[in-house]
Amino acid sequence: MTLPRVERNTERAIPQERDASVRSALYTFEIYVGKDFCEYETAAITRTLKIANEVLGGPVFHWRYVSETPGLLNGDCGMIVRAEPVVKDHELSDVLIIVGGHSGGDAQWFSRLRQMTRISRLCVLLSDAATAYIKRTKSPAGKVTTHWRDALSLTETGDHPNLTNSLSEKSGSVITAAGTGATEELIISLLLPQLSTSDVSELSNRLVLPMVRTAHADQPKDITKLPALSDTRVRSAVKAMEDSLEMPFNIYELANDIGVSTRHLERMFKDVFNQTPARFYKQLRTKRARALVEDTQLSMMEIAVATGFGSSSSMNEAIKKEYGVTATKMRARR
Repeated sequence: MTLPRVERNTERAIPQERDASVRSALYTFEIYVGKDFCEYETAAITRTLKIANEVLGGPVFHWRYVSETPGLLNGDCGMIVRAEPVVKDHELSDVLIIVGGHSGGDAQWFSRLRQMTRISRLCVLLSDAATAYIKRTKSPAGKVTTHWRDALSLTETGDHPNLTNSLSEKSGSVITAAGTGATEELIISLLLPQLSTSDVSELSNRLVLPMVRTAHADQPKDITKLPALSDTRVRSAVKAMEDSLEMPFNIYELANDIGVSTRHLERMFKDVFNQTPARFYKQLRTKRARALVEDTQLSMMEIAVATGFGSSSSMNEAIKKEYGVTATKMRARR
């Protein structure tokens, strides 16, 4: 899932000579954007490439924005980029990156993806774009992944046996990835053939990354992965809750399973989460219900059953109390 390696001058003492040598090693990245693109991922890509060029002492990596609707485009939070038009089979880059956000989910980029894959060029699909790809291809031959929240809706609405919880997966020349906060690490992994160990260290330090996770590292999708949960009994309790959202059990059963009294379980949750286990459990189920309301076409009754609520009205009441809006309005607002 990396770029091919080329020989380059590693002498850092003479910047002029280094610039001359690395220009012949130019790699091009095409960043596909559209209206309401994900600004976070877009900035992470370009910032990582920019700093990588600074670390290597020359313009090794070049990027441009492209779109089916070229011109000035607004991101999902107001950022503006100027995108060039996508011309069929013209100016194909070494790597195509489809960012998430509304434009990633629209999948207008599929024709560009097919052009790239026909000549075995690398295509990277981030978050919403990865989700759109998985939906459209139905059952991709190789492993795929996307942001864990989208994975929830995918598993509820279809059979995706090759869907994993990894930060990224490569199948042929297509990489699907969680995107968002793992975007910088993904870009670094693509650049590895052009970076020495010290280059990677300097690049990650400049990006203020505490560590660079591997592509197959698990996404921190649930609260049990939080370092703050050092008490194994609390971790076990939360894990049991997350595994039983559709068939809730009472707190007495939970306390008995992890070997503590109900009162002691309540004290532990009060210390860690500042709320009762029952309240925490209901929040988990309500959070899952919100994700299914916003990201799927399941009926309200189906979502209520999938999240352990006795009826759509009780689920709706819980959502309104937690988020200040009914499930129906939440779906309409989407």
